[in-house]
Amino acid sequence: MKEPDLISDMKESQQQQQHQVQQTKPIFTLGTKTDSTSKLIDLANLKLTNKISVLKCNNQIKELHTVLRDCETSHSDFKFYSDRLIRLLVEEGLNELPYTECKVQTPSGCYYDGVKYISGVCGVSIMRSGEAMEKGLRECCRSIRIGKILIQTADEDTNKSSVIYAKFPKDVATRKIMLMYPIITSGSTVILAIKVLKEHNVSEKNILVLCLFSTPSGLQSISSQYPDINILTSEIHPFVPTDFGQRYFGTE
Repeated sequence: MKEPDLISDMKESQQQQQHQVQQTKPIFTLGTKTDSTSKLIDLANLKLTNKISVLKCNNQIKELHTVLRDCETSHSDFKFYSDRLIRLLVEEGLNELPYTECKVQTPSGCYYDGVKYISGVCGVSIMRSGEAMEKGLRECCRSIRIGKILIQTADEDTNKSSVIYAKFPKDVATRKIMLMYPIITSGSTVILAIKVLKEHNVSEKNILVLCLFSTPSGLQSISSQYPDINILTSEIHPFVPTDFGQRYFGTE
């Protein structure tokens, strides 16, 4: 008689433990572990607008994310797998570019109804880490023009970021812009870059932000300030590899 009671007590204890684990399920923390001002957010409550797109996660994408987060990954491997992920992101971003229908003749004499890319697109990289994405863009669009923006991060005195350098094609206002920056944390750098582009008469609707890793709060900051901006990222996660630029260029 005692054995069944013992088994019953063990099952009841396990059920209570599982219930406690479910009640104490942790909420993701934004920012680094040492950031005392980090905010708590539940990813399930993140509301993505139709302007924010995420690459469909499959085993290939997940492996790339894993390798790039692994502290044991060598510099050569980090750069190789970064270039792979960048290429996938750029290829998906090209779907947002303007195309027009066309008809071509094949070598066999048949005709094919297809589409062709409309010129008038410009890449803009936010230096320095954004320059890591230029190679992937050029591999897909050989003759594409690329502008640059250099932003100094917020200093301790003013707590404000500032633009040090900006160079664009003269007709940038008439082009579709692919704004490249690999990591979005707070979103402040991208927000300032968008402000610079708007000062050059670029419409929000003509800007597509390409980003490898993004935090929920960073995306929300950008979207709330510039609701017409399109953003494409490979992942949304509370913790992002903020050392991406140093590891890619080997300056860590």
